[in-house]
Amino acid sequence: MPLHMTKIAFGAKSHADLRSWFENRSEMRLTTRYLPKRHEEMQGGSLYWIHNHSLVGRTPIKGFEQRPDGRWWIELEPVLIPVYPRPKRAHQGWRYLPDDKAPRDLNEGEDIGDVLPGKLAGKLERLGLI
Repeated sequence: MPLHMTKIAFGAKSHADLRSWFENRSEMRLTTRYLPKRHEEMQGGSLYWIHNHSLVGRTPIKGFEQRPDGRWWIELEPVLIPVYPRPKRAHQGWRYLPDDKAPRDLNEGEDIGDVLPGKLAGKLERLGLI
């Protein structure tokens, strides 16, 4: 089972805005100060994007490469795969996400209907109501 990571889609004003980040790109990289300690476990893993307190999509991780200035690039496939929304609190930087806690991918053409906002869904989940 691969290990995944989560990151806030900082600056994305909407889900459509987040999708636009991936259009017409041949490569995509994120910069991080430190190489994740568990980077070897992330082979075959994905970066899950948080938008409005929900996991909304994932991008497969291709690998990690050190930059000339000592920082690291997280190399990603230039694609956003929609996932079934799951509440996730905001955080700085990235966090690990085990495979068994990762939301499933949405099937092509699958309609998820009305989705509760992430903050509300998280509160209801903590109360055991969803």
